[in-house]
Amino acid sequence: MPSLNGSTPVNGSSKFLDYRNAVEALNEYQSRDGLSIEDLVDTKQRGGLTYNDFLILPGYIGFAASEVVLDSPITKRITLKTPFVSSPMDTVTEHEMAIHMALQGGLGVIHHNCSADAQADMIRKVKRYENGFIIDPVVISRESTIEEARALKEKWGFGGFPVTESGKLGSKLLGIVTNRDLQFEDDLSQTVDKVMVTDLVTAQLGVTLPEANKILAKSRKGKLPIVDKDFNLVSMISRSDLTKNLHFPLASKLPDSKQLICAAAIGTRPEDKTRLKKLVDAGLDIVVLDSSQGNSMYQIDMVKWIKQEYPGLDVIGGNVVTREQAANLIAAGVDGLRIGMGSGSACITQEVMAVGRPQAAAVYSVSNFAAKFGVPCIADGGVQNVGHVVKGLALGASTVMMGGLLAGTTESPGTSFVSREGKLVKAYRGMGSIDAMQDKKAGAGSKNSQASNAGTARYFSEGDSVLVAQGVSGAVAHRGSIGKFVPYLAAGLKHSMQDCGQRSLKELHESAANGTLRFEVRTASAQLEGGVNMESYEKKLYA
Repeated sequence: MPSLNGSTPVNGSSKFLDYRNAVEALNEYQSRDGLSIEDLVDTKQRGGLTYNDFLILPGYIGFAASEVVLDSPITKRITLKTPFVSSPMDTVTEHEMAIHMALQGGLGVIHHNCSADAQADMIRKVKRYENGFIIDPVVISRESTIEEARALKEKWGFGGFPVTESGKLGSKLLGIVTNRDLQFEDDLSQTVDKVMVTDLVTAQLGVTLPEANKILAKSRKGKLPIVDKDFNLVSMISRSDLTKNLHFPLASKLPDSKQLICAAAIGTRPEDKTRLKKLVDAGLDIVVLDSSQGNSMYQIDMVKWIKQEYPGLDVIGGNVVTREQAANLIAAGVDGLRIGMGSGSACITQEVMAVGRPQAAAVYSVSNFAAKFGVPCIADGGVQNVGHVVKGLALGASTVMMGGLLAGTTESPGTSFVSREGKLVKAYRGMGSIDAMQDKKAGAGSKNSQASNAGTARYFSEGDSVLVAQGVSGAVAHRGSIGKFVPYLAAGLKHSMQDCGQRSLKELHESAANGTLRFEVRTASAQLEGGVNMESYEKKLYA
């Protein structure tokens, strides 16, 4: 190729190799560019790293971002379509958050800073939100009043109740009361047999779910009762569930019942065994043992008891940040682990207690050890953006738990308000904050509400005369609906993995383990360089 403006030396040399051999020339180097994951998180050489202290080096893009698979295990037996989990905090996860996280392919862990009955009610709402065959429908009798039917709709959040002779499942089906039947009735004392629909389309016991769905679709009805040969109600399917299947193809559901997967937190006190029974009866799938320091005799005994009493219930233990902590819980029989201590945005444990570990170092150390036993790990805390999600997963976590990042969404508990600066925000507090530890809802009217509080239990402070805060209270920016925010997180994660050249989270973990995935440490100047450097700007996360 002729020189157009003279031949200029490159790096002091005018003799060049054949450009066609550029790829083969990489073999001259002893190692790939950047650092392996082992070199990156060598605490003896670099100290403890956080997510901001490093970057993942780009790989080769040979596929579209839409082809990236985000399936990842949350426990030994349960896999999610997206690796996002909402934290069991009383300003983050109640039934609304749990439902919408599950619909988006993730998981919501319902907090336990409330009475056991209130927590069980939230689980029931999650489990009843979507079904295949509804094997325990809400059934009423012909003597039930319109007022009672409306109260049931208010309680469960849905309408359309089958009416049977006895008011129970297994009795002769008489009709169905729909929302339309109740909407304009003024006489609330009137019985439902006066307004119920009796022109029913039904299916016989033994019908498969696909067959039942076809019958329902053709019938143009809202509900399809399943009856036996004597016309006794056996189960039911709902048109709304067909719609949800269409709109939420990634939803976290059980394969048999098609119900949403639900998780909830409990403590490790003796009374939590009674609480757990109510939660299991409500349909709980995963129990999360909630403690700031999971390596305790209390949690180990609780894990063993749960695995003996409820062998079909998956147990996630934690929190842990070292291999030694993890080993005791793995040996006790946990199905998953939560990693993190003091790294949450509303947590001050590291500051006050001088105990904890930088999150990147913790995630790698624990998840690398737990992987030897097939125990999935949740990176819990320190996640402020999509990049942190990617880094937590690259370090070995199977899923990422978020608190402050989700607290500002529409589905979190509480209402939005305008801050002094004129911004729309929502209240958010750490479970170790004084506000959370003094909350009386968990006591359910008992004289010693502090002993029943989830915050005091999490930080082993039930009997303290003086509460030592390990968290703060404040507010976070409103982020809109989970229906938009979680897909934004998923899209960002897919594009990041495309940049890394990884088609799936399984491939991401394998590439990190075999040294193909490379990393680079960021100096303080590098972190400044990687941020925004403008006088003024507007930061929109998604559109």
